[in-house]
Amino acid sequence: MSRPGLSQPRYRGIFPVAPTTFAEDGTLDLDSQRRCIDFMIDSGVDGLCILANFSEQFLLADDEREVLTRTVLEHVQGRVPVIVTTTHTSTAVCAARSRRAQDMGAAMVMVMPPYHGATFRVGEAAIYEFYARLSDAIGIPIMVQDAPASGTPLPAPLLARMAQQIEQLAYFKIETAGAASKLRELIRLGGEAIEGPWDGEEGITLLADLDAGATGAMTGGAFADGIQPILTAHREGRRDEAFALYQRWLPLINYENRQAGFLAAKALMKAGGIIACDAPRHPWQPLAPEVREGLLDTARRLDPLVLRWAGARAAS
Repeated sequence: MSRPGLSQPRYRGIFPVAPTTFAEDGTLDLDSQRRCIDFMIDSGVDGLCILANFSEQFLLADDEREVLTRTVLEHVQGRVPVIVTTTHTSTAVCAARSRRAQDMGAAMVMVMPPYHGATFRVGEAAIYEFYARLSDAIGIPIMVQDAPASGTPLPAPLLARMAQQIEQLAYFKIETAGAASKLRELIRLGGEAIEGPWDGEEGITLLADLDAGATGAMTGGAFADGIQPILTAHREGRRDEAFALYQRWLPLINYENRQAGFLAAKALMKAGGIIACDAPRHPWQPLAPEVREGLLDTARRLDPLVLRWAGARAAS
């Protein structure tokens, strides 16, 4: 078998972020979580990501992360690969989280560079060492999440050098401004070592990123059935069809990325009867009624599976 690389990646396609489902009192709702996962798999995903920022990972306790990782991986039972986010500022804590995720069956870990708050950062040498030590601790691929939330500059030359020199570091979720240009530069500099140049930000820049060479997309979790055909058409050289499909779904992508944020997926899943509660955890505030109605009105015009899945399942 050919060595994994840009031309022969182990993983590609759509790997949406699964939301974390809570009950009204803020405790984990694991029954809703399992239904959420079943729906997402049925919507045509190539894989899933859990415990990301769109999973409200910053509102979870460490023991809850363990419960969620185990619950999801045991429920998926290998139906699709699962990426587990293990970000932590501490190298040792991140490595320990990543080993546990690997032991439970994670296909990959996604990790932001070490940061804390608005001003605590480390330099490029320490970032390199952070990912190198993480690579030494595990035997599954690492995805670097290059996101504005960290406030940490990750220049393409640094990312390419890490991909070429750090064994497990092979995937990149690029979510910064000018993502397409950065993806193009990353591929130019890193070549085959850039096994997975991926798009993020809920797909708001998806078509430009695919044109730049992105082979995967980490979107929101509610309507992969709408986004997956865009990736397929583009990969098969049917760009006009990909453009038309993207044009059709862009209003909903925009509503998620620019208006409702990480609560969009849960609002849609609750409206479709998949989960029991769409509330975030305090102190995060729930969606304003007007935003919720705008999101649902936009979705109803597209008839996504999220609004039909639970009813069809109950009837079967």
